[in-house]
Amino acid sequence: MTSQTTVADHATSKSPGPHPPAAGLRGHPWLTLVAVAVGVMVVTLDGTIVAVANPAIQQDLGATLAEVQWITNGYLLALAVSLITAGKLGDRFGHRQTFLIGIAGFALSSAAIGLSGSVELVIGFRVAQGLFGALLMPAALGLLRATFPAEKLNMAIGIWGMVIGASTAAGPIVGGLLVEHVSWQSVFFINVPVGALALGFGLVILRDHRAENAPRSFDVPGIVLLSGAMFLLVWSLIKAAEWGWGSTRTVLFLGGAVVCFVLFAFWETRVSEPLIPLGMFRSLPLSAGTVLMVLMAFSFMGGLFFVTFYLQNVHGMSPVDSGMHLLPLTGMMIIGSPLAGAAITKVGPRIPLVVGMVATAVACFGMAQLTPGTGTLTMSLWFALLGVGLAPVMVGATEVIVGNAPLELSGVAGGLQQAAMQVGGSLGTAVLGAVMAGKVSDSFADDWAAAELPPLAPEQLDLAEKGVQVGMAPVPPGAPEQVVAAIEKVAHETFVSGMSLAFTVSGVVAVLAAVVACFTRRGANADAAAGAGGHI
Repeated sequence: MTSQTTVADHATSKSPGPHPPAAGLRGHPWLTLVAVAVGVMVVTLDGTIVAVANPAIQQDLGATLAEVQWITNGYLLALAVSLITAGKLGDRFGHRQTFLIGIAGFALSSAAIGLSGSVELVIGFRVAQGLFGALLMPAALGLLRATFPAEKLNMAIGIWGMVIGASTAAGPIVGGLLVEHVSWQSVFFINVPVGALALGFGLVILRDHRAENAPRSFDVPGIVLLSGAMFLLVWSLIKAAEWGWGSTRTVLFLGGAVVCFVLFAFWETRVSEPLIPLGMFRSLPLSAGTVLMVLMAFSFMGGLFFVTFYLQNVHGMSPVDSGMHLLPLTGMMIIGSPLAGAAITKVGPRIPLVVGMVATAVACFGMAQLTPGTGTLTMSLWFALLGVGLAPVMVGATEVIVGNAPLELSGVAGGLQQAAMQVGGSLGTAVLGAVMAGKVSDSFADDWAAAELPPLAPEQLDLAEKGVQVGMAPVPPGAPEQVVAAIEKVAHETFVSGMSLAFTVSGVVAVLAAVVACFTRRGANADAAAGAGGHI
């Protein structure tokens, strides 16, 4: 039968009135923020800390490059595929329960990875980490939405964003120190005490808020179709650089994703309690916020992918040093997020979002001017401007999506926000990676010949180009110092020219995102959040 569920239906349905403040600690808004922030910190920290451990894992367990890539890709796929379904679980069973299960499972999976003696076990438990992380992230937003009154929700999301920024910044630094002075296993073991702290704090503090008309059934076919669509989409984006954008496999996976999305949309109009009521997207601000999150993640994550290679392979920095050089970016996100929350509360999200994306665009165009010899001060200025631009977008777009969704769909909205970031980041990395590969392919051979270096055989040229795409100079063993210098100059200049083009594309996408931000507005359903009836 045809579903009659729309945003208007949800918005006008009976909502519980303001609930008296909870006695004692349980349900206290600011303590709830602390509890969810500690949990989110574990997941965010893990997202950046593991990359530093990958080379040590590869060496210790004798893993192939493909297996090491699966350590990251398995986690990202599990996370992206499960986020919206996990949000629905929170709407159905309560965000407190899903958050606590998520943090407990994430900590146990981390311990299992540290105890693993094979790369296959590491990959398997990384997938488990992704699934439990998917339970935790939308639940955190659902808890904030249900606990904070509308006038304080933006500040809460701002502090939540500050924690994410701090965790992102700390990841490479903490990971580098642990791998260097302890072991790669310690990178995962560190999640156990932090997870235990979050679990204990959550058991005492968190209160289970459920809307009166929360979903009572599961749309299993919808879950299968959406999960399949997300898997096919994200996997095709991850593998597009290896397979080629025009290859049969890439086209089949992308085509399969489109088919699954179409079937999912059709099914959602036929079921009484859909996984995602499509009427949600009749809200122009919510739709604009979702698109904005995709475009922001495209520019930020896609561009930042190359900055790490620029710092480590072109400037020769260690992972810890490169993390320190990125502190202006993450530091401004830490400082700017709560300030952005306060500004959005005063003037609404539209102006801060537009200004933020314009600043992001300027920063991207500025980073397109970086050269192999650019100094720390210049880099830091552009990194700081990027952080200034991203802070209001992370806070504002999250509030626009979660605040414009009905309270009983706050988990789905939180999953949608996180899924939009995952898709945008994967898309940005894939597209900008193709831009980089195309630029290197077009210019490297000519630049090599112009430097009067010994000619390369076709297979040597192909191998060299793959290294140059990540800033590595193809220096043969025993090469004279003068030849080494010439090869490094060609490789680094070619890489930087590709990075420049990639950041130019990022800047254009950020400008487009600024236009989309004009269609956002304050959450229309946020007032229904505070004090929703709770079940402890």
